Parts: sequence; C-alpha cells; structure tokens
Amino acid sequence: MPYDNDLFRMLKDASLFRQQAYLNGAWCDADSGETDAVENPADGSRIGAVPNMGAVETRRAIAAASAAFAHWRGLTATERARALRRWNDLILANRDDLALIMTLEQGKSLAESRGEIEYAASFVEWFAEEAKRAYGEVIPSHLAGRRLIATREPIGVAAAITPWNFPSAMITRKAAAAMAAGCPMIVRPSPETPFSALALAELAARASLPKGVFQVVTGDAVAISNALMESAEVRAVSFTGSTEVGRILLAGGAATVKKMSMELGGHAPFIVFDDVDLPTASLDAIGAKFVTTGQDCLAANRIFVQDGIYDAFAADFTARAAALKVGAGLEPDVDLGPLIDARAIVKLERQVADALSKGARLLTGGKRHARGGLFFEPTVLADATPEMEIFREETFGPVAALFRFHDEDAVIRQANDSIYGLAAYVYSADLARAWRVGEQLDYGMVAFNGVKMTGPPVPFGGVKQSGLGREGSRHGLDEYMQLKYFCVNGIDRPALKRTG
Repeated sequence: MPYDNDLFRMLKDASLFRQQAYLNGAWCDADSGETDAVENPADGSRIGAVPNMGAVETRRAIAAASAAFAHWRGLTATERARALRRWNDLILANRDDLALIMTLEQGKSLAESRGEIEYAASFVEWFAEEAKRAYGEVIPSHLAGRRLIATREPIGVAAAITPWNFPSAMITRKAAAAMAAGCPMIVRPSPETPFSALALAELAARASLPKGVFQVVTGDAVAISNALMESAEVRAVSFTGSTEVGRILLAGGAATVKKMSMELGGHAPFIVFDDVDLPTASLDAIGAKFVTTGQDCLAANRIFVQDGIYDAFAADFTARAAALKVGAGLEPDVDLGPLIDARAIVKLERQVADALSKGARLLTGGKRHARGGLFFEPTVLADATPEMEIFREETFGPVAALFRFHDEDAVIRQANDSIYGLAAYVYSADLARAWRVGEQLDYGMVAFNGVKMTGPPVPFGGVKQSGLGREGSRHGLDEYMQLKYFCVNGIDRPALKRTG
C-alpha cells in the first residue's frame, strides 16, 4: 500500500490506513476516479487521498443499507450486541495505530488522540449492552377486554454526518447506537479526517459486521448530504457540526419527514464565584478552554469571574495559559496543536482585533504562533463585554475571554444571552447557590465544580440552537427507534366451543 507520508510507517498494522471508501462490504474508488487529498495540519504535508464520491455512490450505499436492514433487525439483540462487542475489542486492541492516524490528520496531541480512541470504544461497549434493554411497555387499558402494548423497533436506514474535531468518537456515539437498535449506518466523515472513519470501517469488517450495516462514503459534502436527505429510505440522520449547516440539513430532511438528531454549536459560559478555591478553578478553566486547542463545542468560551477575585483569577489563569506548549501532535508534552485550517486562524484574528478595538486588554498571546503554519498563541483577553464579537460567536480556538460580574442575577442573564445552549460550568463552594444558578441556565448540560462530564451514560445534547435529541445514555438509542402500539382485543372472551 503506497504512503504519502513516511510517518505512517510507524503503524503497527499498515492495513488500518485505507484510502478507499467502504460500501456494501467492499473497498471502493469513486466512479469518476477522482480523489481528495488530505493534509497534516501541523506541517501541510500530504497524508494521502480518499475517493471524491457523490450522489451516485451515496445512493448505492443507501440501497446496500436497505438490503441489509431486514437481516440486521431480525437478529436477536444479543447477536447484535456480540457483533458490537467484537468491534469494541478490536478498537481497543488497535488504539495506538488509531491514535496515530488521528493525530496526523487532525493535529491533536497523541495523548489526546489515545484518550479519544478509548472514549470512542466506550460508546460501542455501552450500546452493545443497551441493545438488550430496548424495552417496551404494557399500558393500563381504558378499554374493557383489551390489552395495550407499546414496543420499540428500529426506524430503518440511518446516516451520520460527522466532524473533524472528534473524528472517531462522533462516529461511534452515533453508529453504535443505530446498530444496537437494529439500523444500518452510513457515515459521511469530514473531508479533513476521513482516515479515522475508514480505519473504523476496517475494524468493523474484521468484526464480521454484515455487509451494508456499516458504510463510509467520502467525498463531496453537498452531493452526499443531498442524496441522504432526499432519500425516503434514509429514515434517521444524525449530524454534529455548526448550527448554520444544521439548519440546512433540517430543512432538507423535512420533505421526507426524517428523524433528525443535531449536536450543533456551543458557546459555554464558565461561571466562577468568589468563594472558590482559586487555583483549582483556574486550572479547570484552562482544561475547559484549551483542550483540543479550543476546537471543541464544550469549550469554555465566555469565562465569567466575580469581581472579588477577578484580578487574581486573571493573573493565575494567564500564567497557566502562557505556559502551555504549542507544537505538532507527535512532539512530546504538547498541550496545543494546530488549528484545522487557515479560516480558523483568520476568525481568531478577527475576534481578537474586534475585542481590543472595543476595550479588551490583551494579557497574553493574540497572534499567530512564531512557528507559523496553522499554530496560534494561547490567548487571554481581559475585560471583555457583550458588545464584542467573541461574546456572540463561537470561538473554536485557543482564545479565552474573561468577563467581570458582580451578582448572581447579572451573570445568569449574561450567560443565557446566547442562541446556543449546549454546556455550562458553575464554580462555587456554596452548592445551594451552584444548584440555584444551574437550574436557571438555559443549557442542556451543566457541570458543578468540575469540567469532565461526558461519557456513555450521559444524555449528551443541548437546547435552543445547540441541537435536537440526545446522544449516549439509554436515550441515545431512542434516536434510532420508533414506538409501535398494539391494541389486542378478545383476550377476555370465552374460548369458542368446537361443534360437530
């Protein structure tokens, strides 16, 4: 197998690096023969190329998934669970190679990539178990002589359109739920990070998942998405990405009334009251802001600090941010990798310039990193206000904005002043206050005095324009299932007597 980047020779298992799409149990090129190059964001080097597929190949994948549906849904939940568990075991067994592939195409540190692979596998394991718990219910009847029963059944062919910032976990969180429910899954990965998806497809094949049950189509975003949205055979679509694209997909799915789950933009408030242990809150804020180089929908973009500790917090937080190591993901002890593309750099420069022009103070960073390319300095802006772009726009990069607040009511109003409602963080030694504030925050997920809050048991999702539906937890299975109601009459009638 040819390589475009010698770093892939570090792979223990070279067959995990696939440069073809995976349709109906086979590795395929685009009908046109065209390919799209994939580059390492750390240095711009070419990693490889994947097929530039479009509507025709997507419709072929839909047909294969439709053909696979009857068999897959007909298996017992235990049989589907065993298949998923084989996939889980293979993902964990190959975590080092999968992490290397991810780091080369996405840019995050190798340690973060390893963590994501374990996170991705955890959803496969979780939904392997949930497959056996898709219970129905018996309803107390309001009609004499009848029994009322509701069952849950797989909705049909499902599709996932996934992002580049978590190129493995965002696939397994969707695909494992769909397949556990009995639905075949078609994945359209981000063009920046297709190789992580294709490596998962290789492991799915090794796990003996039936052909058509898990497929990966690479190529033209618009053509593939349109084909998925227009197809009446695709009954459920899950998307993780920007709110703008989510709106387009929701409109596209309306014609065939698809079930849509959306994990869209986030603009998380991080609220720090003046009774906290300051070093702990500052350290946690660093993690909440700068993980994945700030390219995370859960990132703490608006950091609200009560005025009693504002200056001390700003000094401590800035010192920690300035000490973060910037570098390529394969370098040792890297904290911040490159941004995904040049547009991300331009956006950060615009937000910083706008904030400074409106009175913000630059405490550290503020510009492209000295090593060039797609690297940006860890940046802290003090005295940010709601008039600045950074208050309204999702940042998606290593720029932190600090806002001063005086009282509880004021910070709740400011935190809720956003179209987004995904995640929020509240730090206070007074748990009653933290709970009181948390209940008033218009966010789908709220963490108190800690930043780690995601995982397989968690109903991940937001409110307002941050999305629809939930991923993970037992509720994640519902995105790929539908209720069917049975009304059974005649159970209480006497048995008919035979005559003659």
